[in-house]
Amino acid sequence: MISFDQSFPMIMSRALDRVMPVYRELFSRYEVTEQQWRVLRVIWTSKSVTSSELSERTLLSPPSLVSIIDRLEKKGLVSRVRSVEDRRQVYVVATAMGRTLQQEMTPQVAEIHDRIAHSVSPEEWQTLQTILDKISTGESEHEHELMTENN
Repeated sequence: MISFDQSFPMIMSRALDRVMPVYRELFSRYEVTEQQWRVLRVIWTSKSVTSSELSERTLLSPPSLVSIIDRLEKKGLVSRVRSVEDRRQVYVVATAMGRTLQQEMTPQVAEIHDRIAHSVSPEEWQTLQTILDKISTGESEHEHELMTENN
């Protein structure tokens, strides 16, 4: 059996423990939680987004997301807008205050990201992204080979 220290969950936990404090400090300065940041980030990069799409993209459960959106709305950072075409559809959009926050925070987050990415070579960074994407989607070369053989 693999040692506890070398287990995948521990490797990932150590990596997150190393990189997240600098993000958390930034979020704290702007009084935004990590979950609120995830929601804002999707809203800022989407033309329009529904709660269900937000839940899927941020990996937050719908009940948690409702509370997060409520808090962001109370802060004046987002608003809910009912669709004109389908009144059952409600979009979550950034307000002017939310867009101002985007302009302030985005360059700082990009700087943190760049510092982390530059701690390894560009090839290592790309490999890391590829591996983590495969793990998160459940796609592996072996699974891909099996699927190809069966078709």
